[in-house]
Amino acid sequence: MPVYKAPVADTLFVLNDVLAIDRYNNLPGFEEATPDMVEAIVTEAAKLAEEELFPLNLSGDQEGCTRHDDATVTVPKGFKQAYDAYCQGGWLGLSIPAEFGGQGLPYVLHSAVGEYMSSANMALMMYPGLTQGAIAAILVHGSDEQKQTYLPKMVEGVWTGTMNLTEPHCGTDLGLLRTKAVPNGDGTYKISGQKIFISAGEHTMSDNIIHLVLARIEGAPEGTKGISLFIVPKFLVNEDGSVGQRNGVSCGAIEHKMGIHGNATCVMNYDEATGYLIGAENKGLSAMFVMMNEARLGVGLQGLSIAEIAYQNAANYARERIQGRSISGVKAPEKKADPIIVHPDIRRNLMTIRAFNEAGRAFTLWTALKSDIAHRSGDAAEKQAADDLLGLMTPILKGVLTDKGFDHAVMAQQVYGGHGYIEEWGMSQYVRDARIAMIYEGANGIQALDLVGRKLGMNGGRAVMALFNEIGTFCEENRGDEKLSFFTKHLKKGLNDLQAATMWFMQNAMAKPDNAGAGSTDYMHLFGIVVLGYMWAKMAKAAEAALESGTGDTDFYKNKLITGRFYMEKVMPETALRKTRIEAGADSLMELAAEAF
Repeated sequence: MPVYKAPVADTLFVLNDVLAIDRYNNLPGFEEATPDMVEAIVTEAAKLAEEELFPLNLSGDQEGCTRHDDATVTVPKGFKQAYDAYCQGGWLGLSIPAEFGGQGLPYVLHSAVGEYMSSANMALMMYPGLTQGAIAAILVHGSDEQKQTYLPKMVEGVWTGTMNLTEPHCGTDLGLLRTKAVPNGDGTYKISGQKIFISAGEHTMSDNIIHLVLARIEGAPEGTKGISLFIVPKFLVNEDGSVGQRNGVSCGAIEHKMGIHGNATCVMNYDEATGYLIGAENKGLSAMFVMMNEARLGVGLQGLSIAEIAYQNAANYARERIQGRSISGVKAPEKKADPIIVHPDIRRNLMTIRAFNEAGRAFTLWTALKSDIAHRSGDAAEKQAADDLLGLMTPILKGVLTDKGFDHAVMAQQVYGGHGYIEEWGMSQYVRDARIAMIYEGANGIQALDLVGRKLGMNGGRAVMALFNEIGTFCEENRGDEKLSFFTKHLKKGLNDLQAATMWFMQNAMAKPDNAGAGSTDYMHLFGIVVLGYMWAKMAKAAEAALESGTGDTDFYKNKLITGRFYMEKVMPETALRKTRIEAGADSLMELAAEAF
């Protein structure tokens, strides 16, 4: 049976030693995030994840969700009780402003505990996860009346939320959507159409479900310029805030999926349902992107979360499973065979996953901190720089962490050999669950195109140039430090490859756009390798400082440095391969005629 232990010590190391979040106590919400408070929060989150959420993960996968003849959907046994425990603990509103019932704490803390929850039970955590995204969109674009009507109940968790974009014929290209909105003449609209792949679209865990729906108002321009966003509640809300009559929205079916069986992924039918416009007419995409960007950061976190729990179980198995003898000599003479953890190829799998997870955790929390600065800082320059970096990092974090999350779930499964293919060991579920994260909230090929086609050139390349300067400065400032020179040397090589690939795009993609498309995924991963390497260099510096001070767990910091050296030696050299692929261009990729496939 699988096990899970939240990586509390590693989280606290990143928050306190690497990011030093106490330096930001001048920002709203951070003044309460003292080291003692942070430790108490993550420790309590770990307890909830391990004791309440994780025990339902396997059973939830096996039971799945059920749609009944009356179009209601039931979730796996125990999910409602665990969801209630999550909400009653105030976790859903951890970083939401206090005026709407939240705690107003930093988003970086929300991300830290979110990893534990998703590792413990990814399917269950999608219900509050979608709600948090809907809250973000209403916070930014909703009217004061809409905020007061919906947010307190959503923050409390008694109402949940969804996002409705995809239609049977329309996924990435939202300009093709057909769902229509007809004005009623009283400020409301009749919403009609069908949406598919709607996570948490129907269930009975909350008293109401607040759907955020993209639709086209009659007479609106074609394409994305004519899309508006609407609040369409499952139950209409009375003037006193109570739940009223059923709206014209129902679940037509639930999808039978490869993974995340415990989440109700629904086909949603809108039959002249009453909807309320959010923001301005025909400006729905800008409102929805608030939700999508938050969701993309959350999905990147899912990639890390699954890789972490898969790693923990694979490492446990490798320590216990005896099979064969070490090629360098017997390691367990008292046993008939050695534990498989002595074999280099098993360690290759485990070290690769571990190195990714520890850097991925730092990457996620570093990015979340930038979000806090962008939304809470009163310094205009600091706010802009953080927002620039957040926009640049979002497609990289989503794309790289979920691609690698799946790859590493498979690697962890491989450690088990044949047992990894058997359901009772739990590894199959991690592989199946991880797969969706590469697809939803914008398939990873779209993330790569967004990075190359939009984010690199945005504001004259201001964000990417600032990041290159930041990493280059770190390397220069620390290359004279004997203990850090190993890390800065490898990081600088990777940065050089990334800068060269960026320059190649500038010189070759304008005249031939296919060059950008052909190299976009390699570029996204090249970028990710360098950013993760930067995280390792920062962690190495913090670990060396801790060792020098003589405080804390010496073995923890030494192991951190060993894992970081592995990353620099075994993973960072991949930047050269990615650069070579990018510079090969698009010719061989695009030359074959379509009918030849």
